[in-house]
Amino acid sequence: MSASARQMKLGMFMREAGHHIAAWRTPEAPKSPGNNLAHNIEVAQLAESGLFDMLFWADSAGIWGGDKEALSRVCRVAWIEPLALLSAFAAVTKHIGLVCTATTTYEQPFSLARRFASLDVMSGGRAGWNLVTSANAAEAHNFGSDQHAAKSDRYRRAAEFGEVVQGLWNSWDDDAFIEDKEAGLFFDPDKLHILNHEGEHFRVKGPLNVPRSAQGHPVMVQAGASEDGRNLAAATADVIFAATPTIEQGREYYADIKQRVAKHGRNPDHVKIMPGVAATVGKTSEDAAAKYDRLQKLIHPQLGVRQLSNYVDYDLSSFPIDGPLPEIPQTEISNSRVDLLVDMARRDNLTIRQLYEAISGGRGHFTVQGSPTEIADTLEEWFTTGAADGFNFLSPTLPGGLRDFIELVIPELQRRGLFRTEYEGTTLRENLGLPRPADRSSATE
Repeated sequence: MSASARQMKLGMFMREAGHHIAAWRTPEAPKSPGNNLAHNIEVAQLAESGLFDMLFWADSAGIWGGDKEALSRVCRVAWIEPLALLSAFAAVTKHIGLVCTATTTYEQPFSLARRFASLDVMSGGRAGWNLVTSANAAEAHNFGSDQHAAKSDRYRRAAEFGEVVQGLWNSWDDDAFIEDKEAGLFFDPDKLHILNHEGEHFRVKGPLNVPRSAQGHPVMVQAGASEDGRNLAAATADVIFAATPTIEQGREYYADIKQRVAKHGRNPDHVKIMPGVAATVGKTSEDAAAKYDRLQKLIHPQLGVRQLSNYVDYDLSSFPIDGPLPEIPQTEISNSRVDLLVDMARRDNLTIRQLYEAISGGRGHFTVQGSPTEIADTLEEWFTTGAADGFNFLSPTLPGGLRDFIELVIPELQRRGLFRTEYEGTTLRENLGLPRPADRSSATE
């Protein structure tokens, strides 16, 4: 295989003790995993040793709904704010990308642009921003609102928000800071660009008081699945984290997004589609099944029902756990994940218990268990048949599940020429194979 042959990209989806909802109950799980800096650094450095493209930390500015009794069974109720955590990772890693979520619904463009640009500069060009509109109704209550804004309003705000942030990131040209001590000129005034944005939701003058980074500016990440989400992702994203639980859904999504990207006048090869994959790896198929079954047996029913209720935005606690999923009403908060889970339940005739068990490790993402060869076969099929440019790995447990993937699956992917044997560059864009965005002067020449 030639050095220029297409290879898959891999993100490492950070999640306290692991992505399986019962991961924190295993004997080997670290104490207070969400707040344990040493544990999180260990996971970050382990992922870098496996040559992952990026670390990704999802975030919410509030705890998902539920009474105290239900909440008491959940691991994800307290965790380090991810941008602060990624700043710590920047000091102890050299190559791996650093990506996290920040909401356009409850943030302001200037402050967000400044924080992510700062991480990008101090990490040597390894930052990325996952743009979301918030799906957690509890967030509204933490920011002075009784309820979420309508979905269409959130997406219009998000589109303008992203435009403002990218404009601020281009406040300076690459060579703006000449630092001519003899002439007493710190920067070339012709290389500074004032934004002067005035729109429906924001008035932002600029400029941003952070320079451009080694990769130009942070990578834009999105997870659009609804019609509005797909359009926003196609227009703005460099990387898209998709939730496609079957390969057929993956192919449909992949083809649709690539077409939309082209319609926006962008190069489809410059947008990497990376579905989530919750993979449980064993030395044999039987070993993987045993690992998965051990976790499944640790799911407390109250936790399973609560998690599923949150994902479909409807309280299921009063319905028979071994009965069918009831009709789920659509709300302003409802999103494509609701439709995905309802379709899964109807298609496979799943009870409430069976549905929460099915999403316990992947939360609606593609889920697989098997030997290294079986996992590699599955990933290769998705990658080579138009369903993915790579994957966002949801490790069932941390660090154990990640270590299994690195030690058992990565070498098999490398043997097949599907994954790198060393990092291609020093910035996230270089490793993802994305072009460096031109500064304002170069773009207008």
